[in-house]
Amino acid sequence: MTNTDSDNSREWAAQAYALLKKRQEEQKQELEKQEEQKQELEKQEEQKQELEKQEEQKQELEKQEEQKQELINIPNKENIADQSKTIAEPELGEFDDNFTWSAMVLAAQGKKINQISIDEIDWLTKLRRGLEETRKGFVTELLDKFGDDPLTPESLDDLETLLIRADVGIDSTDKVISSLRTKLNEEVVGAEAGIKFLKKELKLIIDKPIKNSGSDLLVPQKGKLNVWLLVGVNGVGKTTTLGKLAYLSSRSNYKTLIAAADTFRAAAVEQLKVWGDRSNVDVISNQSKNADPAAVVFDAINSAKKRNVDLLLVDTAGRLQTKNNLMDELAKIKKIIDKKVPDAIVESLLVLDASQGQNGLKQAKSFAKSADLSGAIITKLDGTSRGGVSLAVSEEVNLPIRFIGAGEGIQDLRPFNSYEFVEAMLADK
Repeated sequence: MTNTDSDNSREWAAQAYALLKKRQEEQKQELEKQEEQKQELEKQEEQKQELEKQEEQKQELEKQEEQKQELINIPNKENIADQSKTIAEPELGEFDDNFTWSAMVLAAQGKKINQISIDEIDWLTKLRRGLEETRKGFVTELLDKFGDDPLTPESLDDLETLLIRADVGIDSTDKVISSLRTKLNEEVVGAEAGIKFLKKELKLIIDKPIKNSGSDLLVPQKGKLNVWLLVGVNGVGKTTTLGKLAYLSSRSNYKTLIAAADTFRAAAVEQLKVWGDRSNVDVISNQSKNADPAAVVFDAINSAKKRNVDLLLVDTAGRLQTKNNLMDELAKIKKIIDKKVPDAIVESLLVLDASQGQNGLKQAKSFAKSADLSGAIITKLDGTSRGGVSLAVSEEVNLPIRFIGAGEGIQDLRPFNSYEFVEAMLADK
């Protein structure tokens, strides 16, 4: 990027920031106005009650107080309950490199200045921070090695090492290096052009299984019951991810229900109920010791049909391909679904911990053989992981990445966007 391009980008981002700042101030003023009106109403109500106490007899006063409890106190209790479930909305931070980069990523995807939201900026900032470790050990070192000099066959060897170290995988690395070698044979390629070409190649790898699936974005289909099974080994954040999916689905106005079918792990049901409460999504469970997971799914499907639910999210027990009994349980759950709702749209989503690197890739290969997977969710992109495993899963297991998590908050799981992911992974230092 030339200095002129950089200056123009920052000016564009500054305009977007100013507009968001103004919008945030207007919202703040409106909230303050509402609070003042609320306090004035409360003051008037207190005065009214005081007059009633002075003018009316004790018996009549008690009767009115009872009515007041019904008409005022009960709604107040409901409001308090609702407030406990309110999720704090992101706030506009400083106008810095993170904001500028996030704004330009949105602009590159066709967003206008007045269409950019604080929510989008907040998410992209988290994603960029989450991939910081990958970027530090990749782009920074790449640019330091190459500088402004054209790429050479020797520099490709260094690039190959960096890609493998970032958990991109052998197959993906071979494909990228082969494409770069072909390009070097045709023309001179500088470091900046090389990174631009690299971004394009990595995006092609990630996009291939997504396009092959026939669906760029995984969303529940209206008019049918959608059942999403979350599978994976214990410790990858499976139950937490399901809770965040429930929030995302509910926030997107899909009728959502949770089936707590991980009956083997202690406290899994209680954990899901906490997430369900935060997301305002009901949880179907069985508190009996060693309850049958398939029976829980059976009850959840019946409930989903009665409520006309759009999406049923099923938490399954953490399993390995060597645990035959757990794999049999998963097969049993699928049989129940096929029998009870044969026209349901079923997705089996593998949850992978990005920080596990090549071990995560091994898990994906194992589950792909026995669990009939249709997609993957990459979690824990929170600054300690190497995000390249997403490319390895796409290339070597042919699994479309459907969602990614870059934080611990309930809003820190989003649908996967290959352009944003690659840009965050290879952002300039």
